[in-house]
Amino acid sequence: MSVLLDEAQLQIADEAQRLVSAHYSGERLKGYLLERGAFDRELWERFGAQGWTAICYPEAFGGLDLGLLELGLVAEACGGAVTGVAALTSSFAMGQSLLRFGSEEQKADWLPQLAAGSVIGVVAFAEGQDMLPRAPRLRLEAGRLSGSKPAVVAGGIADGAVVLALGADGPVLALVDLSQRGVSRTLLDTFDNSRCTADLVFDDVEAHELPGSIDALAAARAILRLQAVIIGFEQVGGAQKMLTTARDYALTRRAFGQPIGAFQSVKHRIAEDYVLVELARANAIHAASRSGESDFGLYAAAARISATEAYDGVSRDAVQVHGGIGVTWEADLHLHQRRARTLAVEAGPLIFWEDEVITELQGAAQ
Repeated sequence: MSVLLDEAQLQIADEAQRLVSAHYSGERLKGYLLERGAFDRELWERFGAQGWTAICYPEAFGGLDLGLLELGLVAEACGGAVTGVAALTSSFAMGQSLLRFGSEEQKADWLPQLAAGSVIGVVAFAEGQDMLPRAPRLRLEAGRLSGSKPAVVAGGIADGAVVLALGADGPVLALVDLSQRGVSRTLLDTFDNSRCTADLVFDDVEAHELPGSIDALAAARAILRLQAVIIGFEQVGGAQKMLTTARDYALTRRAFGQPIGAFQSVKHRIAEDYVLVELARANAIHAASRSGESDFGLYAAAARISATEAYDGVSRDAVQVHGGIGVTWEADLHLHQRRARTLAVEAGPLIFWEDEVITELQGAAQ
């Protein structure tokens, strides 16, 4: 399987790197960490102007009709810069839910706005530790939604949501406009406040079932897999940045008359981290290339697991290589440590994706 990018994809990656490098910095993110619900709307508008919010939508809805890999390259650039734009992944997940399972009317109402970046979307499937509850506490009765969804990433800034709820005959996916009266949000103080995580509460709110999601749990799982791949690219970008930062510091910081990178305990750790990053990148690209194939679930889970292990491990090692300075507020290493731990649980913790791998392999063996 080739992991080489074509010329157009390289241009997208280069432009994404250029924009986030020119318009973002660690100092900028620190401001969003201090305030719950803070969101870099200026950068989000730049994403819309660049067409990045439109990458995975058909031209009929104002999209660019590109694929998972192209959006992943943008997410990778965002990960490297630790941008405060959680909406890129969350809006993508809502858009894919509507594109795959929504009615023509729902698509016409929401997809052009999502593609333009003029509205922000989220998906809310999990309840507590259960990523795909078979009996959700959130209920949809006669087109009215009642209940809550805890800790929804980007829930504090979203305009619309696709939620997993319990209908008359079992779980359903439903579309809800979050601007309605009866919707309330409680912003959460988290390890990374730039993700704008919030509890969403619905008090007899109008909602509409997605007619194409006959098996709501299978549909929600399909969306989680797509979301996991994009988050995986974001994790790869962050891990690559931390690897480069640790390497450069090890080559310049001197102790006992030589660079600390000359010591085996340091250079072996950096070499091992390099392997983790390259493995995660290859898995992410491979998963993106398998989108739409019957084995996509297996590769999406593998990409998610390897990217989580890479970002978590490399960000920790980078702090260790830097010593005491690595844990100071003045250094930017803690920004990646925060983001690594946050992304490790978004769209499901490792144990969920490890179970997915086992399930897929068992199914393939039968």
